[in-house]
Amino acid sequence: MGLFDKHKNTDKEEGKNEQEEFAAPGWDAITEEFDRIYPGQEPRHYGVLIKWQLGGPDPLDGISIYDGGDYWHFVTYGLSELYEKESEDKEYSGYGMEFTFKLKKGCYGEQNEEDEFRCICGNLQNIAKLTFENGELFLPNEYVYTGQTAGIDRYQKSKLTGFITVSDPSVNTLDTPNGRVEFVEFIGVANSELQAIIDGKIRVRELYDKLGSDITDYGRDSVV
Repeated sequence: MGLFDKHKNTDKEEGKNEQEEFAAPGWDAITEEFDRIYPGQEPRHYGVLIKWQLGGPDPLDGISIYDGGDYWHFVTYGLSELYEKESEDKEYSGYGMEFTFKLKKGCYGEQNEEDEFRCICGNLQNIAKLTFENGELFLPNEYVYTGQTAGIDRYQKSKLTGFITVSDPSVNTLDTPNGRVEFVEFIGVANSELQAIIDGKIRVRELYDKLGSDITDYGRDSVV
């Protein structure tokens, strides 16, 4: 994707990340919450070969994907403190958030599902870089304008070019041993919808209500 600009609204390799030999209470808390939502599932997981702290290109340690029935549910690991407590903020864990994303199954047509998964993971990593590099915090009821007209899907065929954010209604806010973690969900939206927000014709929450779902559907048309 292109360079991201985040605006507030007013109203790698594939493979299972090996369990760390040291304690990972933050990681475990996220996994336990998603085990509650999707009991018995072994999610698909995309880890990184070289961690950000060691010079790797991707800030998130990993992204897991759960089967939600008619959609895939992505969750990140790395914006909160996954291992030991390092920050002085006792209330929040790391940046106090992790990202989620729900993709409607089959909305990518005949395209390779694996390609779409990798594309979404890349999008989430790119957004996370804004937090790691610039300190940008993503809160519910904001929008992310990418500055592109091509779709956010792997083959850029969708009319969805950016995102709005909501508090993921499926996931509970966590009080982990390292502090509080909230789950900010990104929903794909069309350029015309973003322009309506920018022009003050509709607010993020109003657009979300108008969409009627937090599941991103690459095949849908604009609702404004």
